Amino acid sequence: MCNEPRAESREPVAESREPRAESRIMTDHITHYLATTHARHLAQLREFLSIPSISALSSHAPDVRRCAEWVVGAMRGAGLERARLIETAGNPVAYGEWMRAPGAPTVLVYGHYDVQPVDPLERWTSPPFAPTVRDGKLFARGATDDKGQLFAHLAAIEAHLRVTGRLPVNLRMVVEGEEEIGCAHVQALVRERAELLAASVVVISDTAMFARGVPSICRALRGIAYLEVEVRGAATDLHSGSFGGTVANPALALAWMLGSMKDASGRVTVPGFYDAARALGAEERAELARLPFDEARYREALGAPALVGEAGFTTLERAWTRPTLDVNGFHSGFAGEGVKTVIPSTAVAKVSMRLVPDQDPTAIGDLVERHLLEIAPPGVEVRVTGRHGGRAYEASTGHPFMRAAARAMERAFGVRPAFTREGGSNPIVSTFAEVLGAPVILFGLGLPDDNAHAPDEKIDLDQLRRGVVAVAELYGEIGGG
Repeated sequence: MCNEPRAESREPVAESREPRAESRIMTDHITHYLATTHARHLAQLREFLSIPSISALSSHAPDVRRCAEWVVGAMRGAGLERARLIETAGNPVAYGEWMRAPGAPTVLVYGHYDVQPVDPLERWTSPPFAPTVRDGKLFARGATDDKGQLFAHLAAIEAHLRVTGRLPVNLRMVVEGEEEIGCAHVQALVRERAELLAASVVVISDTAMFARGVPSICRALRGIAYLEVEVRGAATDLHSGSFGGTVANPALALAWMLGSMKDASGRVTVPGFYDAARALGAEERAELARLPFDEARYREALGAPALVGEAGFTTLERAWTRPTLDVNGFHSGFAGEGVKTVIPSTAVAKVSMRLVPDQDPTAIGDLVERHLLEIAPPGVEVRVTGRHGGRAYEASTGHPFMRAAARAMERAFGVRPAFTREGGSNPIVSTFAEVLGAPVILFGLGLPDDNAHAPDEKIDLDQLRRGVVAVAELYGEIGGG
């Protein structure tokens, strides 16, 4: 998704609508307030980013809780009421609300305060939890995923309440600490406490725009099915000279099994894998083709020798609209410095499948597990664990709230936004849509080159400044301002 910017796109966009004079004046006051508080907000964000809230590492559990408490304090500081922690079987959820706009829609803002691990640490230019500004960009783990984007909502809420004394909508905010590890407990919370989170629309800022200069609103996410495969051979590692040729090698067995699950054309070979996958229509393919996408620049930005994938589809189609199967990690035997000649006793791989609408993650996980068990060579045992997943999500671009979001984005960035898709997954999105019966607006403020999940993660400060204004405009548009 690292693409050439262009002034505008032919993707479907919302109609322009001039705001009422009084609304425009109020927006100008809010924009001025945000400009005068920028330095303070930046200091707050840096404090937020300095907390190493890595949910995947148990050693950071105290930091995760400290970060949740920080979010509650920030909610109170912004003017939200009933701000508190809601305990779950996992990490706590920060919750706050402002419900003083009778007759107005209710917006549920969702975000997450947990972040990815920082490995490889040596590839960071500055320490990941020592937020540093360079060339107009703020570098830190979580800068764009998702602390910076979440903070834009806190700043916009504060601006509305300080300038006008009210919000144009009723608002609930829920911020969790397990998004980076599957968000299972917040999904349970949504189902158990649906009345607390009831809303007319859900807004999530946790995606990237299409490119710098090409503001966009994400209309669809792929789903995910995830599992871990372990192959076991002998009871212990064996000397490869003494025992080579007499027992199965789990590393070779697992590598062969994984390699056989894709053919030379890039298609997944697991029987039934594509049966439920919804095909992209001709009009939708044409919309994607009109986006200002440069494959050569995309490849160069990734540092890849070539672009590959399922035959018969463009790069954007493969990245956004087709199911995939990928190996995310592989471990076996000895990989340290020097030589150690062993036949490993085990081999482990982590495998993810990105899914499209109508594919069920549980059913896909069952298909892959069954296939792995069936193709396992003699001499090894196979175990599949660690399964989790979430469904794909697709929103209607014609919904009034989606059109309101497009108008807000246009006013903040000066360009009519495109509606795009995202190849990544967020299982909570489909849960919100299913349980709350509300549309979900993926109002991303980041850029494709923000290095989310990678070293030197950053957020562009001008992009963030405009993003805060866009969020403030969004509340006004949803509220009918």
